[in-house]
This record gives sequence, structure tokens and C-alpha cells, in this order.
Amino acid sequence: MAAETPIPGEITRILHRWKTGDREALASLASLAYPELRAIASGYLRRERTGHTLQATSLVNELYLRLAQVKNIQLTDRRHFYTFAAQMMRVILIDYARQYRALKRPESAVRVPLHEEMAWIDACSVEMLALDTALDQLEAIDERKVRVIELRFFLGCTNDEAAGLLSISRATVDRDLEFGKTWLYQRLSKQPNSNA
Repeated sequence: MAAETPIPGEITRILHRWKTGDREALASLASLAYPELRAIASGYLRRERTGHTLQATSLVNELYLRLAQVKNIQLTDRRHFYTFAAQMMRVILIDYARQYRALKRPESAVRVPLHEEMAWIDACSVEMLALDTALDQLEAIDERKVRVIELRFFLGCTNDEAAGLLSISRATVDRDLEFGKTWLYQRLSKQPNSNA
């Protein structure tokens, strides 16, 4: 995650203002968290295909547009905010993959792995849609494992950072990642290749 972090408790105070209906709170949150979220988005999008039109700034801006539409949000602290941001970024990227697929462009000959630890998922293909479905299925079994995967592979957190954000031990993050990657690999390797 980005080296510069907000003053401890500042995001929590802003989230409380936002929850109570302060319209300026989201703008304050946007300016405070923007550098960190942009750095996270940049790290993820570096693995996208050549010519990918979604940029880090656009991803973060889309995140804030969607946050502005959320009603009665119950984000209580920095950890909840970044976890929720990871979920929303995942949805945005999946929506983007669906739009790309709808255009029926031919698949790129170049595979772009989602992450070096999940190289069997091509971030530039319909495999991202299958990943989204598999993550939804895993979430029904164990929600925390999905949060760990989102933080690690979508937001680019280290295992230690994910542990801190989720208030769990590093060993638990390691076990959740190992289980999650294995579970996802088993589900996704059974999927027929639907590049048509």
C-alpha cells in the first residue's frame, strides 16, 4: 500500500460524518484516501492487457462515483472502508470485463496474469468473469477468505497489510490465501474455455 497514510482515526471521523449525512464528508474522504487508492489501482492495472483503456485515475474516480450512490452505508473505520473499496473495485473491473466481452473483440494473443501467484487467471479475458462467479461461490462458504483475496490480489496489499486491515493474524491470512487459491484453481480449471 502507499507509504503515506492519513492520520490515525481521520478516516474513521470522516466516515462517521458521512454516515450521519454530511455531504462534504465524501469529498473529504476522496481527497484523503485518493493517493493510496490510486497507487493500489495503478499496481493492479499494470497487469492489464496492452491498450487497456481503464486507467488508475478512472478506476478510482469510478469508485467514488459509485460510493456517492451508496445509501445508508455503515463503514465504521479505515479497515471497513478499504475492504469495501476492494469489493467495489472488483465489481468495477468485472463490469469493465463484461463490457469488453460484449463488444466481441477477439481475445488478445498475449496472456496477462491476474497476479504472479494466480498466473492461471488471464486478467484480460472472460476468465475474470468466471473468477467473479467463483468468488461469489466462495463467499457463500467463507466470506473472510474472499476479503483476503480481494485485498491481496485486487488491492495489492501485502499479507501483513491484509492481516492488519482485517484484524486477523498473518498466519490466518496465509492459510486463507492458500485455501482460496487452491479452491479457485479447482473451480476455474473445471470451467470450459468460453472465448467465443
